[in-house]
Amino acid sequence: MTVAPPELVVLLDPAGAALGTADKTGVHHADTPLHLAFSCYLVDDDGRVLMTRRAATKRTFPGVWTNSFCGHPAPDEPLDTAVRRRGRQELGLDVGPPRLVLPGFRYRAEQDGVVEHEMCPVFVASATGTAQPEADEVDEVRAVPWGDLVSAVRDRSWPGLSPWCVEQVEELATLGEGPLSWPEGDATALPPAARLA
Repeated sequence: MTVAPPELVVLLDPAGAALGTADKTGVHHADTPLHLAFSCYLVDDDGRVLMTRRAATKRTFPGVWTNSFCGHPAPDEPLDTAVRRRGRQELGLDVGPPRLVLPGFRYRAEQDGVVEHEMCPVFVASATGTAQPEADEVDEVRAVPWGDLVSAVRDRSWPGLSPWCVEQVEELATLGEGPLSWPEGDATALPPAARLA
C-alpha cells in the first residue's frame, strides 16, 4: 500500500520570505505560524461571485461562508498553478487563468481556539462547468451578485462570513464597481516566497 506524502505549507518570516515547511495537518492550532496561502473569487459573466460554506468537518473555521476557495501552494509551486489545482480539488471546476488582484493581503483570525495566520494573495478567475464540491471541503455553494455581497459585508446582514472574506471584500470594493473591472495587482508586492518565475 502506497502512503501519500504529507501536504506541506510554506512557513514565512514577517517579511514574507520562506523559512521552511510544515505538514498542513499540524500547522493550524492556537499559535499557528505565519504561512503562505491564497484566496480565489470565481466570477461568472454577470459578475456574480461563487460563495462557499466550508464543511462542518473542517478543522479551521468549519461551517462559515467564505470566498469561492482558498488553499496553500506547495513548496516551489507557482501561485497560479496552485489556484487552478485547488479549484479542481475543492469544487471540481476548471479555473480559467487566475488574475492577481490583492498581492499583499494578510490576516490573522481565530475561531474556537484555532488560528489562521496567513499571507494570502487574492485572485479572481472564471470557471467552466457546474461546481461539484468535495464533501470534506464544502457543504454548500451560492452565486451572489457582487454588489449584494459588498452590501452584506458593510451592513453585517450575512452572519457567519469568514473574517478574511470580510476584510478582502472591503479591500476589493475599492478596486472598482465589480470583479470584471478590477485591475491586475502588482506582482512585485507578493510575499517574496510567492515570487516564482
